[in-house]
Amino acid sequence: MWRLLAVLACSFIAIVAGAEQDVLELGDDNFASTLKQHETTLVMFYAPWCGHCKRLKPEYAKAAEIIKDDDPPIKLAKVDCTEAGKETCSKYSVSGYPTLKIFRQDEVSQDYNGPREANGIAKYMRAQVGPASKQVRSIEELAKFLDTKDTTIFGYFKDIDSKLAKTFLKFADKNREKYRFGHSEDEEVLKQQGETDKIVLIRAPHLANKFESSTIKFEGSSESDLITFVKENYHGLVGHRTQDTARDFQNPLITAYYAVDYQKNPKGTNYWRNRVLKVAKEFVGQINFAISSKDDFQHELNEYGYDFVGDKPVILARDAKNLKYALKEEFSVENLQDFVEKLLANELEPYIKSEPVPESNDAPVKVAVAKNFDEVVINNGKDTLVEFYAPWCGHCKKLTPIYEELAEKLQNEDVAIVKMDATANDVPPEFNVRGFPTLFWLPKDSKNKPVSYNGGRELDDFIKYIAKEATTELKSFDRSGKPKKTEL
Repeated sequence: MWRLLAVLACSFIAIVAGAEQDVLELGDDNFASTLKQHETTLVMFYAPWCGHCKRLKPEYAKAAEIIKDDDPPIKLAKVDCTEAGKETCSKYSVSGYPTLKIFRQDEVSQDYNGPREANGIAKYMRAQVGPASKQVRSIEELAKFLDTKDTTIFGYFKDIDSKLAKTFLKFADKNREKYRFGHSEDEEVLKQQGETDKIVLIRAPHLANKFESSTIKFEGSSESDLITFVKENYHGLVGHRTQDTARDFQNPLITAYYAVDYQKNPKGTNYWRNRVLKVAKEFVGQINFAISSKDDFQHELNEYGYDFVGDKPVILARDAKNLKYALKEEFSVENLQDFVEKLLANELEPYIKSEPVPESNDAPVKVAVAKNFDEVVINNGKDTLVEFYAPWCGHCKKLTPIYEELAEKLQNEDVAIVKMDATANDVPPEFNVRGFPTLFWLPKDSKNKPVSYNGGRELDDFIKYIAKEATTELKSFDRSGKPKKTEL
């Protein structure tokens, strides 16, 4: 047993070491001298105890492996700020971990603000070297250039000064960090492709499928046409939605979550993607589709109440209003087809994450949960102040006694003071909650137009605000917030 454990441990160490071998390990004694040997280097300044660094390191190592044979060459390096690189980290004012900077030889070029996953890091760094669009000079070079895991936007131009060529190069320059570009003026390349003035989107080979063409020709002429063309076609019928591309996918959207991994298991990944594609082709222009790694998007699965996912995809959706839906049946082509049809026909009940409705809600501060939000906030017939909070939030805890005292002072008024745990309940989309606590004021006659409360957080601040904004003047306070005199 011990021998088996020793073998497994050695194997794990070997795998980790192998993954790290393409990353240069630098310290104070060799930092400048090593960087001088390389035109472009991305350097990660880290601390071994840093959680974010630990999560980044395997992706960083994968990125180094992806680009190790690139021309022009790009290097990835790392510096331990707690040991061998203390002076170097101090020199470059590293105050948090990980900090990433791009160097041109031994001079800082810029801070790195790009993706934090392997393919994204590789794409971002490739955009930092050479021209925005790589010029391909032969048929052989074209084949090598297109042997990639990235979708490519390619231009074939007999005249590099043509209007379309200029549009292409301008677009490439503006989007070099997001997309991969190439172009050719070579006669043999143009002859082979049968094009002399054309822009083509070429899908990455691993995304090729029988349901859509692997190449799509741009038929427009202006830069705005090209922007629209790329936006509509880049990800295809069922795009690979990663943490770095998530913003590209707009609602209404159906996402299949499973063990998506084009590095280690492209065949298994496409097995399920092809089944989603079979359904997606029937709904072009009506709804968007994507696949995502269940591990990378566990937080999204949690929003729908999923803590564990088996081998088959979990299908989750959001409609144009950002309401959530889930396929309750086990994944199959037939079940997915039925789910999409019902979603488009508005025949599905949205999934709502909600705490149980309180058995009693008689306290001065009313408790709203997702399931009773309309009753407690929207349809209560009163002006309403609602607080969205998190149980762990220090500012929320500090506000609690003040909020409770406010509710007590106003419990005989035509005003409701409400709170809702925004971590345990879905917040309606019209409330833009980005931090805690977030408060909104809702006049009773215009509940569809919540007003963000940005005033003070003391009792007197709240009373003055509510006294001024109340639809009907308060019984106990005048419009300035001063207590009214009680007649004997």
